[in-house]
Amino acid sequence: KWNAEVAEVFEKEIGRLQRMNPQVAEYSVQRNYLDLLLELPWNEYTADKFDLKKAQKILDRDHFGLEKVKERIIEHLAVLKLKGDMKSPIICLYGPPGVGKTSLGKSIAESLGRKYVRVSLGGLRDEAEIRGHRKTYIGALPGRIIQSIKKAGTSNPVFVLDEIDKLAGNTHSGDPSSAMLEVLDPEQNTSFYDNYLEIGYDLSKVLFVATANSLSTIPWALRDRMEIIDISGYIIEEKLEIAKRHLLPKQLKEHGLTTDNLKIAKPQLEKIVEGYTRESGVRGLEKQIAKVVRYAAKSIAMEQEYSVKITNEDIEKILGPARLERDKYEGNDVPGVVTGLAWTSVGGDILFIESILSKGKGSLTITGNLGQVMKESATIAMEYIKANAEEFGIDQKELESKNVHIHIPEGATPKDGPSAGITMLTSLVSSFTGRKVKSRLAMTGEITLRGKVLPVGGIKEKILAAKRANIKEIILCKDNEKDINEIKADYLTGLKFHYVDTMKEVIQLALLKQKAKR
Repeated sequence: KWNAEVAEVFEKEIGRLQRMNPQVAEYSVQRNYLDLLLELPWNEYTADKFDLKKAQKILDRDHFGLEKVKERIIEHLAVLKLKGDMKSPIICLYGPPGVGKTSLGKSIAESLGRKYVRVSLGGLRDEAEIRGHRKTYIGALPGRIIQSIKKAGTSNPVFVLDEIDKLAGNTHSGDPSSAMLEVLDPEQNTSFYDNYLEIGYDLSKVLFVATANSLSTIPWALRDRMEIIDISGYIIEEKLEIAKRHLLPKQLKEHGLTTDNLKIAKPQLEKIVEGYTRESGVRGLEKQIAKVVRYAAKSIAMEQEYSVKITNEDIEKILGPARLERDKYEGNDVPGVVTGLAWTSVGGDILFIESILSKGKGSLTITGNLGQVMKESATIAMEYIKANAEEFGIDQKELESKNVHIHIPEGATPKDGPSAGITMLTSLVSSFTGRKVKSRLAMTGEITLRGKVLPVGGIKEKILAAKRANIKEIILCKDNEKDINEIKADYLTGLKFHYVDTMKEVIQLALLKQKAKR
């Protein structure tokens, strides 16, 4: 089904082949090129299935949650059904490892009735891997994009570009991330130029789904071409549901067992989730379930007795004592200890900020393997307290005659970012006044010298961390309220939110009038 341009090139190249001596090395190069022209699916498309309800069912069957992505796919199908022809969207699924980004590509392909191809871009350093080599080189090949289209046998597959954030930038072999710009630009990819093929190939009907763990390493021009869909981690309830519906049946099948051989009830699954994994995704959980299933398989193979219904004692016997306690909330009996919320690449975490006073000349020491931005937050908090000491009931002489030490535990873990600003401020005021911090309270927000509280990112992950730690109240910047409104109600049960604009509001909410024991 090729067009006039391809037909003309083919005629010309076949003429060259006929004039060549089959003994020369170039003959096989020419032959391979013509084979590629014949094998590529020029203007051949798979017919899309427009059964929206069935598509929704397939997406729900394979993945639990992830509503935003599913909605976007169903919207695309709906428009295709009404219009019949449109450019495919270029979607980037961004989130922590193990949340199902890559496997979602397969479900999308099945729900649309399209072919599925996947290319891993992690560590790709050579631009020719994407654009292909000129065929004058020995052993020249087309790039991965054209090779994958040939493999799919259709010009409109679902094309997963895995780990696009790990694509190398400018190297001595060219710039692969810039080569991707042509592939992912809806205005340009109607004729993608491969150096080997030397003819424009239409990629506009391909549904590209890129996956990434971090947006910071994707060049802004590339990010601008994609529709970013944030896939955050799962809450415990969702993990239990995923384990019950997907992970346990999959592991039983892989180990040749059935539900008659092994049963893991919800309380035991919960013990595995809370005691042996701390992650946003479910990869670690799957490994732990696999260990339990292997234990049952070994017992059956060796004809040993074992309990089909796994108990908590069995779990400790198989997996060892629980390695992780629930992120522990450490109480509010000591002044200066405040719970903060942090974001990491594998999800949210809680951190404790401690401050202590000692006799001296008003110096400030900060420890805990902190980055520059975090150190600056501590300095801002200290200067703000000095400027507003009277309002907080702090004696100016006390500020001048006491050394302050701020420490954030887990000193081996590097920490940075501005979001611990209000936590540091609360910790310092609590230390100077001796007032207790409200129990089961956590906070996150950036501070300024004017006393303003600014919004921060990673809110959903931080909320999940707070729930894991059994926190009841959270202080956030007023501008973060919109982030909370976007989160499903299930994630927020049992949490109370306080939205603030100024640091004075933070202190009023966080500190009790009651003094703590020093």
